Amino acid sequence: MAQEKMITRRNALKLGVGTAVLGTSGVTQAQDKAAKTPFNVDQIYIPIAGSNQQFPVRRIYCIGRNYAAHAREMGSDPTREPPFFFQKPTDAIQLVPPNQVINHPYPTLTKNYHYEVELVAALNKGGKNIPVDKALEHIFGYALGLDMTRRDLQRFMGDQKKPWEIGKSFDYSAPIGPIFTVAKIGHFTKGNIELSVNGVVKQKADLSQMIWSVAEQIAKLSEANELFPGDIIYSGTPENVGPVVKGDVIRCSIDKLPDLVVKII
Repeated sequence: MAQEKMITRRNALKLGVGTAVLGTSGVTQAQDKAAKTPFNVDQIYIPIAGSNQQFPVRRIYCIGRNYAAHAREMGSDPTREPPFFFQKPTDAIQLVPPNQVINHPYPTLTKNYHYEVELVAALNKGGKNIPVDKALEHIFGYALGLDMTRRDLQRFMGDQKKPWEIGKSFDYSAPIGPIFTVAKIGHFTKGNIELSVNGVVKQKADLSQMIWSVAEQIAKLSEANELFPGDIIYSGTPENVGPVVKGDVIRCSIDKLPDLVVKII
């Protein structure tokens, strides 16, 4: 029977055996550095599958409306819209180990809480104005993730022409599984991506249906911001996003990656 528990932002740091640091050449052995601050600030890590190392997260980028059908259901025209990005705080991450059901808290302030399954790319090299044909060289590995959304708050703020960060950037809004290295699983240009709620399939598409490929996302994002090792990119969700309530079980899957499962509490 799958183990069911809560992975908090703080105890998430204890899941791996060691901690990894990233340089331009990739992940190195664990290094402990003495804190020089008057208080403790947690560094957020994601376990690296098949290793005792962890991936230190610098920034979380997300691309919006990156599947045509999803763009249409959100009221946008995908044939005319350039890519746009937003960010989540690193401590929005909720680690979800493989083959476990992790409790995920229903957030405050919302009555319309939505799921969005996504492929996540983790970078071990950075740069500015990265060419598309070089972009995949910057990827260390991939993970399966959820971009959880307080949809009512997002839409309310959007209707008022105000930033809708409150709908996207909140505690536990970025569940994610372990990172699998490119050396082990290669790159994702196609493959099934799927999400079910209580066993009923809600989202189902192929990664090849992205409007902007992962390589193109990296290239476009690097035009606006210099990218660095430790950055991760949520690469967009297919159509049929929808609400969940307490007691619902969300199961996410992408070919070649272990399922990610959370229970809303």
